[in-house]
Amino acid sequence: MSTARLARRTATVSFGVAAALVLAACANPDDGGTTDVAASGNTTTKINNSPDQNRVTTDKVDSIAAEVPEAIRERGTLKIVGSAESSAPLGFYATDNKTRIGVEIDLAYLVSNVLGLKPQYTPVSWENIFVGLDSGKYDVGFSNITDTEERKEKYDFASYRNDDLAFEAKKGSGLEVSDYKDVAGKTVAVDTGTNQEKILVEWSKQAEKAGLKPVDIKYYKASTDTYLALDSGRIDLFLGPNPTAAYHVASAGKTEIVGTYSGAGATLQGLIAATTKKNNGLVEPLADAINEIIDNGTYAKVLKRWGLSNEAVTKSEINPPGLPKTNS
Repeated sequence: MSTARLARRTATVSFGVAAALVLAACANPDDGGTTDVAASGNTTTKINNSPDQNRVTTDKVDSIAAEVPEAIRERGTLKIVGSAESSAPLGFYATDNKTRIGVEIDLAYLVSNVLGLKPQYTPVSWENIFVGLDSGKYDVGFSNITDTEERKEKYDFASYRNDDLAFEAKKGSGLEVSDYKDVAGKTVAVDTGTNQEKILVEWSKQAEKAGLKPVDIKYYKASTDTYLALDSGRIDLFLGPNPTAAYHVASAGKTEIVGTYSGAGATLQGLIAATTKKNNGLVEPLADAINEIIDNGTYAKVLKRWGLSNEAVTKSEINPPGLPKTNS
């Protein structure tokens, strides 16, 4: 067992009011400005929200490209799918309201470079990511998808980023979340079909078993609706990906992060992974391509440009341990 694998197996939960990202004063990503992001210390990165991205690129690696299934090689394109939801800095629209930008898109394009394929990116609703992968309409999902044991029954994973979740509350709420007792009886919003929903549902069950009130779970179609509910007091908390929560805290200035949690539950560091239909022959070249960009330094450049350097992994693994079916 590798040291990295052992560390993930024995990882403990990390809580606190500080997010994994530290963001400085920002402009609204939709108003044509830029956003200053600091991953750690005093180093800041200015995020470019314009459609002219000047993306980091890398060269094709023939030996890895040769691993791609023949039908995809002959087609010459990598059909990439991601969520259409606006979730900066993961995936969102540039100031032209047409160009899709963010760390997920940049990494997907880099992998395409290594494989010698033209990236063909399609944003869809969350549930249609998996419908499209199931049908073969898309080759791979790059969309902050968490590796889970349940999902591994249908999909293969090539990990590329650590996964942490955050509880966001209205600024000055006085709330701190460290376990299920802190959300018992609270009204909490979460996106449907996500691993954070699974964790929240498990916490609600734990609360009831302990004689506490269950969590009042709310669902909204768009993040704008969620934040309006948070601002108005209709919900107490929103549980979502830590990068988007930290970005929103900085850009809106009305909320704060009151707790963080591993996306794989209490005993495992969560991992975000490139997701492909099980046994379609693509996961090996995907993992090799991710390891190539890690080794050649372009991976680090992309994470730095989006302020996510501290979510970096040292190696892509195929189907590593994920969120257990019964873990919370």
